Amino acid sequence: MRAAVYSQYGSPDVLRVENVATPIPLHGELLVKVFAASVNRTDCGFLRGKPAIVRLFSGVTKPKMQTLGNEFAGRVEAVGEDVTSFSVGQDVFGYDGSAFGAQAEYKSIRETGMVALIPAGMTYAEAVPSTEGAHYALNIIRAAGISAGYNVLIYGATGAIGTAAVQLVKHFGARVTAVCDTKNLALVKSLGADRVIDYTREDFTRLDEEFDAVLDAVGKSSFGRCKVLLKPHGVYVPTDLGRWAQNPLLAISTAMFGRKKVLFPFPKDTRDDVLFLKGLMEVGAFRPVIDRSFTLGEIALAYRYVESGVKVGNVVIRVVDESEQQES
Repeated sequence: MRAAVYSQYGSPDVLRVENVATPIPLHGELLVKVFAASVNRTDCGFLRGKPAIVRLFSGVTKPKMQTLGNEFAGRVEAVGEDVTSFSVGQDVFGYDGSAFGAQAEYKSIRETGMVALIPAGMTYAEAVPSTEGAHYALNIIRAAGISAGYNVLIYGATGAIGTAAVQLVKHFGARVTAVCDTKNLALVKSLGADRVIDYTREDFTRLDEEFDAVLDAVGKSSFGRCKVLLKPHGVYVPTDLGRWAQNPLLAISTAMFGRKKVLFPFPKDTRDDVLFLKGLMEVGAFRPVIDRSFTLGEIALAYRYVESGVKVGNVVIRVVDESEQQES
């Protein structure tokens, strides 16, 4: 099978598309013929081995997993022994943040993993980017206890996490103030935001209201800047380590001292999350935002685009062209 592989940490230039062995589904596993994958911020971090903490999972000196991609959508090609939840020929989508491997023509995953049937009427490309950013957003929302009546600010509302967070926070009944740039004001409003702030024209830290929670969906703000926006018992939830890895330390110190808190939740990957997101997509309460798509042969270009910091929502990889999908 064809797969995007890398054998050393570095820029997108280290990626190449090669023929590698097709995985064989083990006991309790599915073999999925991958039609669409994605490239996201997590993939870029594992490609470069930065921040250094990712190497504890991916390999200290060189990558153990040589094919990245944590989101996939495709068709069940084969099943291992004792698989009961899925059958050959079914269309599925999902997330694998431990083994990766979706930027390839085939991928195996346990049937108990984060995998579900694609909602009726959705294409592979539409379904594939619905889990990575969205399940991070779900973990943040739960950690912050966001529910009906909460007043929430989302900084960086146009990325994979941000576009999902706006929709999910609204689903849980909270009021959303979203911060983005001028060109994306209409998009973010269409996702359900009650108020949209253009950060190129207005300093969001000077808003005349307080929030129960401030979610930094892009890792470009700080507790120091956002603390003034929080209610007396409000919480600030970042999505990265922060400068000098301060956010985990702040989560510990603010838990012991002070009323305003920093939360740094470690995401839990459960099948319930992908089933929950599937249900929301089926009723139109959530839709992943797609910026653009690339072919597998353009994988390096896709990574460069994601690393440019200008993407809106998600970037999709067409592992198999649509004409080939219909023939198979």
